[in-house]
Amino acid sequence: MSKSSEPSQAKEAVLQESSKLPDDTPVVTGYDWNKGLDYEALFQTYAHFGFQATNLGHAINEVHEMIKCRMKPLDDEKLDEYEEDEFIKRKSNCTIFLGYTSNMVSCGVRESIRFLVQHKLIDCIVTTAGGVEEDLIKCLAPTYIGSFELEGKRLREQGINRIGNLLVPNDNYCKFENWVIPILDEMLAEQQSHGILWTPSKVIQRLGEKINNENSIYYWAAKNKIPVFSPALTDGSLGDMMYFHSFRNPGLVLDIISDLRRLNTMAVKANNSGMIIIGGGVIKHHICNANLMRNGADYSVFINTASEFDGSDSGARPDEAISWGKIKKDATPVKVYAEASLVFPILIAETFVKHYFKNNKVI
Repeated sequence: MSKSSEPSQAKEAVLQESSKLPDDTPVVTGYDWNKGLDYEALFQTYAHFGFQATNLGHAINEVHEMIKCRMKPLDDEKLDEYEEDEFIKRKSNCTIFLGYTSNMVSCGVRESIRFLVQHKLIDCIVTTAGGVEEDLIKCLAPTYIGSFELEGKRLREQGINRIGNLLVPNDNYCKFENWVIPILDEMLAEQQSHGILWTPSKVIQRLGEKINNENSIYYWAAKNKIPVFSPALTDGSLGDMMYFHSFRNPGLVLDIISDLRRLNTMAVKANNSGMIIIGGGVIKHHICNANLMRNGADYSVFINTASEFDGSDSGARPDEAISWGKIKKDATPVKVYAEASLVFPILIAETFVKHYFKNNKVI
């Protein structure tokens, strides 16, 4: 072989000719910092960044479409004036279901959620027990920044609980007990005297009324009559308090079936529906399964770090939900593989704030 001859097999492997991509295929483009510091322009380029920045860009577009659908006026004949449950009456063209796990309330995402609820930008919440109590406890005492590396044994000896790199003194839960036990007493008395059937959503509404604190998600949920569902309401500190209460003053009953009917009926009667779900587990499935009752949600955004390869619902991509009828076949759902405290505030800023926040006021 002469020095100038090329190995044809290697050349063909390395320099194989490409098929032509469609003319409308997006080109990878990042933000040009020579244009100055412009966060709005930066986030608008995310869809063409690649990797999870592109998924976040698509999620922003999906929520934009959800909001635009929600802002369309409803025809009078589509309003269900005969519905007895005021929470189920359709008030918008697109019913938005927001789901999140408790860690989102433990961290600073809480304030983004509160903004949505305070200004009635979503229609329904599904969360965990921790997603309820962490909000209320923060009204009684603060949560602190710590470190992921702090030793659990030493923290336990100090009466400090760790949530990732957050620290919650155990005294906070003692304050919560002192606050919530008298409310449970009142609820039991109303059950016995007036036959009230308590459901998780009714309990959360009462707690939101009692906390009387504008920093609270559930204060605003109660004030704005936004239902909050938590089918596993006993799985947390609130459940601990109910456990202790069952010995001190037994008899309180919690009905989850009535809430299931309320949630599913909200989905069934929705003209259009959108799902924004942060995290997985019961909150993700509870919202998706409610939307199965209407043959799927029209708009969907999932944000979590779980993978699909263990067969869990938490990690399942939206396409799996389509197979179950929980998302419509012609929908354009998005999953963002990201830790939500990094991306959810960006999603809110680029969607709800842009649509509803003008001249430092919510319109």
